[in-house]
Amino acid sequence: MQDLASHTSPHPLTAALQGQLHAGENVVATLEVDLDRQGRFATGLMALTSSRLLAYEPAAGQWAAFVLAPGQSLKLSDHGGLAFMELFDAAGRLARWRFTLACNPQAVKFADLFAREQQRLAGQPVQEAEEEPEDFDFGESSAPPSTWVLLRLWRFARPYQWQLLLGFALMMGATGATLVSPYLTMPLMDKVLIPFRNGQAIDPGLVMWLLGGLLGAALVSWAMGWAKTYLLSLVSERIAADLRTATFEHLLGLSLEYFGNKRTGDLMSRIGSETDRISVFLSLHALDFITDVLMLAMTAVILFSIHPGLALATLVPLPFIAWLIHLVRDKLRTGFEKIDRVWGEITNVLADTIPGIRVVKAFAQEKREATRFREANVKNLQVNDRLNKTWSLFTPTVGLLTEMGLLVVWGVGIWLIAHQSITVGTLTAFLAYIGRFYGRLDSMSRIVSVTQKAAAGAKRIFDILDHVSNVPDPVNPQPFENVKGAISMQGLNFRYGSRSVVRNLNLDIRPGEMVGLVGHSGSGKSTLVNLICRFYDVTEGSIRVDGVDLRRIRVADYRRHIGLVLQEPFLFFGTIAENIAYGKPDATRDEIVAAARAAHAHEFILRLPHGYDSLVGERGQGLSGGERQRISIARALLIDPAILILDEATSAVDTETEKEIQRALDNLVKGRTTIAIAHRLSTLRKADRLVVMDRGEIVELGPHDELIALQGHYWRLWEAQARRVDADADEDGGLMVVAPNPNAHTVNA
Repeated sequence: MQDLASHTSPHPLTAALQGQLHAGENVVATLEVDLDRQGRFATGLMALTSSRLLAYEPAAGQWAAFVLAPGQSLKLSDHGGLAFMELFDAAGRLARWRFTLACNPQAVKFADLFAREQQRLAGQPVQEAEEEPEDFDFGESSAPPSTWVLLRLWRFARPYQWQLLLGFALMMGATGATLVSPYLTMPLMDKVLIPFRNGQAIDPGLVMWLLGGLLGAALVSWAMGWAKTYLLSLVSERIAADLRTATFEHLLGLSLEYFGNKRTGDLMSRIGSETDRISVFLSLHALDFITDVLMLAMTAVILFSIHPGLALATLVPLPFIAWLIHLVRDKLRTGFEKIDRVWGEITNVLADTIPGIRVVKAFAQEKREATRFREANVKNLQVNDRLNKTWSLFTPTVGLLTEMGLLVVWGVGIWLIAHQSITVGTLTAFLAYIGRFYGRLDSMSRIVSVTQKAAAGAKRIFDILDHVSNVPDPVNPQPFENVKGAISMQGLNFRYGSRSVVRNLNLDIRPGEMVGLVGHSGSGKSTLVNLICRFYDVTEGSIRVDGVDLRRIRVADYRRHIGLVLQEPFLFFGTIAENIAYGKPDATRDEIVAAARAAHAHEFILRLPHGYDSLVGERGQGLSGGERQRISIARALLIDPAILILDEATSAVDTETEKEIQRALDNLVKGRTTIAIAHRLSTLRKADRLVVMDRGEIVELGPHDELIALQGHYWRLWEAQARRVDADADEDGGLMVVAPNPNAHTVNA
């Protein structure tokens, strides 16, 4: 039996639920609901036990209990953004609960478990359901990042393999040169300084040769180190740039479904800061790590060649340091991923607030947004503090162990000198090598931190790169040219997560026909348009354009023939001309002006300070809603699409501006297959047919006059809109008179 409560965080009503249980009664599943009976936001709880269905009603502040009996059913439905769960028995409905669609995925599982309990009560065999992934899990792994993920960066490093090989050779040369000077200290001590203290003369030639060797080694190490650092820094920057480009290009190829569950700030953080962190790791720390390994290996060989006994004494701290690194690495790995996620929350607050600053100020919510930022910042501090607590203990402990190892070497070395097993020069050289050995060991331990940071960043990058688009291009795409615009939808079904949005829809649209989509909010109009644009793929059935299934056409080839005019037009930062030519960057100035004239935008563009070269602020700031809309119409006109989608193109403007936009739309729809969603009938009055939708289904289809005569769904929408217009006229003192002319009313879409 699956316990749904294990999928949810502990609920504050859990303790109260325990008090409602009978002796021996076990909880099978729980479901948190977020609305009361009146539809107000409130926290309630439903619990399915082995014998009853318990429900806490927040408005009444009390529990209701329903004894499980054969023949009961739990039904789910949704409408207008709300979900409903109803309990039935043979006599009728026993209870009803409502909640937002955020609770719907868990509600589906709750209902499934209820159905399985009913099977048990009826004595039927029950097949245990397999664990299902959460809805909207877009393929990103929740496992902690592994250091091995860094090896996947080789895919981006391969084009620079010869530069990397040269850098590795330079690094080996520089590392070898640094090991020369300690080796030359032995003859300096044993053949120059100690004999001089015993009364022997200094050999100038030997001294010059030894000092020259020290100088030459230093110069070679410097030159090779500089060349290595410069070369590999260039390579690492290019690897990071390629990684950024590949991630962004892959991101652009993903479907809208992926972006529906992602925050802008988080994606910006991944492509920006994570790739920078990887670049720093590759250019500095990865090389340092390899250098440290080489230095340790070469130093160990030299130490054992000088004196095996002293070399073994040197290795005493190594097992303890290795154990510490193993202990700390896992904590750092998960800690840095948490830091990345919390930092993404900070970026999300900025990405939400700055573009919406006008709304923030209009509603005087500066303090609220500052509080959001402060809370995210406090979380960031808390996560960093926990990680720094671990790291601050680790680093000094490694230093202490290396100091203790140095004391062991001193003690053993003095004992060997006392027994005349080694010379003072040998011990001096040994100590010099030991300093380098322990220094590199300490450096390697510090690299654990940056390695885990890079691994966490690489995981978040590869989470994007590993995601496969839900709207893939076909392996063998079919050519798509000379588009006429005939659209056929057969047996169309679409589910968004666990929610059915479009059901068994059949519709044929003729080339050049204008079809209007009408219905209540949430009836599936926008979803149908998204399916036609192939922003999503259908769950069942097919959409064909000119007889070709959309899934057989390359996405870019298909969308090149679609013009889209949205309710809220989006303009990019740049000039007016650049925005009009966005879909056709190679358009000439004459083509841009012609499109603007057809969209009735030419006159107001000329009134701008620099005409078509006037800069548009971010998201079109500085232009009115109607001006932005006409630019978006010009943008659609310029690409000369065979299929035109109008999504509430005139709903957000005043009547005068609507007339201007309508004249532009009249030019736009000529000779094109047009699908329009509209709030106002003025946009749909010239439509050849109206498609009336309700709960994802087509309930009526036909011209305006025929649908009015039917007095069905469309007629009720039209009458409701007419009454609302009449009421508005009465509130204005009766100055507006609405005649019973169908073309004078608007339809609520």
